[in-house]
Amino acid sequence: MRRLPAQIEALARQWCLRLEASYPESNVSVVLSVTTADGSPAVLKIQFPHRECEHEAEALKRWNGHGAVRLFADDSTRHALLMERCDPGDPLSSVGADKALAVLIELLPRLWVKADAPFTSLHDESLHWVEELLERWERGGRPFEEELLTGALKSMDALRRTQGEQVLLNQDLHGENVLRATREPWLMIDPKPLVGEREFSVASIVRSYEFGHSQKDVIHRLDRLTSALKLNRERTRLWSFAQTLAWSFEGDKAVERHVETARWLWHA
Repeated sequence: MRRLPAQIEALARQWCLRLEASYPESNVSVVLSVTTADGSPAVLKIQFPHRECEHEAEALKRWNGHGAVRLFADDSTRHALLMERCDPGDPLSSVGADKALAVLIELLPRLWVKADAPFTSLHDESLHWVEELLERWERGGRPFEEELLTGALKSMDALRRTQGEQVLLNQDLHGENVLRATREPWLMIDPKPLVGEREFSVASIVRSYEFGHSQKDVIHRLDRLTSALKLNRERTRLWSFAQTLAWSFEGDKAVERHVETARWLWHA
């Protein structure tokens, strides 16, 4: 944090940027609106280094603007990216669940490009979730029933070893990370890339409470997405259940809203 102002100034000089307002809703990166030397609008993003954010620049290069923001430049030593700005920039979560799901159904197949290195595999990432879930469940005072924990562990063990074709995924695709834009109606931002099977790609949408938080809403999203995208419903259900439970902790405290979602999916 002490070095951050100097880093921002250095990047502004390096890429000939005029700095404008910051985006206060950013919480794992510092994101600023900027203007390039030719007067074009852009976004400067400086990441706090984290495992899930690794290779974001490479993912944006692979998508090359097809359904995602374009990457103009990156500086790996400063964990910085210079990207296309989405204007007007309102999030997909603002348009209503039915329309949002239609947008995501159109968007997802465009993002499913074949990939391998350097991205983390879903296989390896799920091993990390297993270890972390066990530790947090114990440290958090066993905040939900052991049946859910055991179900998630067994599901991940079976799923990781039997995956289909490996494609590039965003493990955090939801209504706040797709913005209204000019070049295309909607563009994805802030990917957390993995390589794995397509069935996993909708897990973050299925659990997205901004599209409605009830058992009916969650199962509707599962059914609509798997049907429209021709995904295996059972594998999608189990991936959605397992990742929702693995991501249900803030620190060592389980978030009841996420646990509820996991419980609905486990019994779906």
